[in-house]
Amino acid sequence: MKKLRLYGCPDSPEMYTIRDYLQRSVVGYELANPFDRSDAPPEVEFEDGTRLINPSLQDIANQLGWLAKPRYDEYDLAIYGAGPAGLSAAVYAASEGLKTILVERSAIGGQAGTSSMIENYLGFPEGIAGAQLADRARQQALKFGAEILLLKEGVSVCFKENRIIVELRDGTVIRSKANICATGVEYARLELPNEDHFLYRGLYYGAGASEATLCYDKDIYIVGGGNMAGQAAIYFSGFARKVYLVVRRGNLSSTLSDYLVKRIKSVKNIEVIYHTEVTAMDGDRELQQIKLKHNITGDESLRETGKLFVCIGGDPNTDWAINTPLLRCKKGYLVTGNDLLKHDGFREQWQPDRLPFHLETSVPGFFAVGDVRYGSVKRVASAVGDGAMAVTQVHQYLSDII
Repeated sequence: MKKLRLYGCPDSPEMYTIRDYLQRSVVGYELANPFDRSDAPPEVEFEDGTRLINPSLQDIANQLGWLAKPRYDEYDLAIYGAGPAGLSAAVYAASEGLKTILVERSAIGGQAGTSSMIENYLGFPEGIAGAQLADRARQQALKFGAEILLLKEGVSVCFKENRIIVELRDGTVIRSKANICATGVEYARLELPNEDHFLYRGLYYGAGASEATLCYDKDIYIVGGGNMAGQAAIYFSGFARKVYLVVRRGNLSSTLSDYLVKRIKSVKNIEVIYHTEVTAMDGDRELQQIKLKHNITGDESLRETGKLFVCIGGDPNTDWAINTPLLRCKKGYLVTGNDLLKHDGFREQWQPDRLPFHLETSVPGFFAVGDVRYGSVKRVASAVGDGAMAVTQVHQYLSDII
């Protein structure tokens, strides 16, 4: 495994962005001076001795040899989003001979890639880190011939002559016969006044596995009652002095898998704070204090902390679809299959003399899988199943238009 050396203040927002990306990309690194608190810009030293000062993620990916351009003018299938659903689709599509390209705007793995440990996924009795699971899927996709474009983001999509044409932010145009959207969800925010100020300065969205080694002998807070929050609490309990899990409900059993509920109860340095929300954050340059409010009694308390992790779900990443014929539900999820029949205007828009396939959107040949799809089950296994099933339906669609 490649191992890089990082120089600079470990807690700076710039360094966090680099550390988080490397962690999710399963690239080994070490902090050259983990106690450095200088204002010097981050510096990355590669195995060949190359050093980059204050690099962008594109600079790092380019030095690692990851950035590429599409090889073909047209693909059988283009997949957008490299979480479990998108990776699954890429593996199955490429292994079945489809000319496949997978586009990801950040790191491989999506939200699942930030999970410190996934223990209830079939075939891994000891569990597996989300980033490691995603990296194995990436290797499989490449093995079968799929192309993967990292740090690329689409800005527009149009549909013309049974082809789907997507323009990326850097001007690259990808033309395909079919598309699979696996863009997932964006982390939900607490919607507090100074949230942006503390972002990566003590406030983090998601499980933040790359922060664990910087939490020694600290009290940290995790907001959320789902599996990601529960796994994060267990993982951080091995590093932090005390882990507080802040949940709005009065129990964990309605939102958390039973094995995680039992595990949390058995860990001595995890405390669950029920019926509670974070209502304020305070500090100078970095987060130092949060305010908690009990949502039944109204009681408030101030807590000292330098680390707050928010794992409260998210909103579908579909803003790009606003000016397209793609139908979305009121919350923004892409509607597929029989659910489309309930939407006004669908039948006037839909042209084929068949009903849409189960994972097909209101545009023929455009499929949605994983968390971005209306009615999906928010589990890794379900997302992987969506990806595999979508490829079968892509084959059916392609057989109709060829």
